[in-house]
Amino acid sequence: MKLSTGQANAYFAKPDAGATGLLIYGSDAMRVALKRQEVVAALIGPQGEEEMRLTRIAAADLRKDPAQLMDAIKAIGFFPGPRVALVEDANDTVGPIITDALVEWATGDAQIVVTAGNLKPTSKLRKAFEAHPTALAAAIYDNPPTRDEIERDLAAAGIVNPPQEAMHQLMDLARALEPGDFRQTLEKIGLYKRGDDTPLTGADIEACAPASIEAAVDDVLLVVADGNATAIGPVMQRLQAQGVNAVTLCIGAMRHFRSLHRAATDTSGRPQIWGPHRDRMLAQARKWGPVKLETALTVLTDTDLQLRSAGQNAPALALVERAFIRLAMLGAR
Repeated sequence: MKLSTGQANAYFAKPDAGATGLLIYGSDAMRVALKRQEVVAALIGPQGEEEMRLTRIAAADLRKDPAQLMDAIKAIGFFPGPRVALVEDANDTVGPIITDALVEWATGDAQIVVTAGNLKPTSKLRKAFEAHPTALAAAIYDNPPTRDEIERDLAAAGIVNPPQEAMHQLMDLARALEPGDFRQTLEKIGLYKRGDDTPLTGADIEACAPASIEAAVDDVLLVVADGNATAIGPVMQRLQAQGVNAVTLCIGAMRHFRSLHRAATDTSGRPQIWGPHRDRMLAQARKWGPVKLETALTVLTDTDLQLRSAGQNAPALALVERAFIRLAMLGAR
């Protein structure tokens, strides 16, 4: 059975202990690893690995000794409870071995969990799981965590019912950080707030977020939103020398202008902007107004799509710099 993204997220949190197996695949190894970690923990519990109810098998080792997987599935453990046979970094080379194990699987055997890279629709390994009546396949895409995923991870870290303002800031942060870094940040926030019953605030998040994320791009984003087109070139040269890439700048700019747009359209009297540049950004939001900010977001979205296009040949940083100059001129009008 093939799981949609929504079905997969729900399944990872509460998997079927009686299923034959699960294939998790995607191009981002970190995202796949995090989902694998989540589903295995849900299947065998926090003590499962210590109780030897988890058997790890590398695909390279499985090619050399195909019997490993069947032995792990049929083995009887010393401790009661569900068991998992985990095959990591699989591909179609070991596909027939895993397919045979799916056929031989019987009730009471260890569940087969397989992780793989990006698999084409024609992949035999992928087809085996999608066609099996009691096995499942889930694709992991390079998308930031959803609001539900963030709230679930926060709850696991001991923080429930976070305020709306804090959730907006966390969702922006999730778009800028790698998945593993974002998960660590949520765990750090949980430790930071341990014993503190007050609601989660933007200041709490700022205290726990990696400092480099904001510092590396703040200068150029503030210059752009101020409408100072002549200052963009020197700042971009300095960022290029520091190794900041075009996609990071584009994501940061989209985050900045989304924050300005939220503030510009706010009707509550409490604009949702935090951090050391709050007053400056509020002034930018008033200066731009909702209409021009929507135009700016369109420009940034088009630039991001152009950067990710397969036929893109122009220098990436030059494309971003051109978009920034265009925005600065728009803001100066």
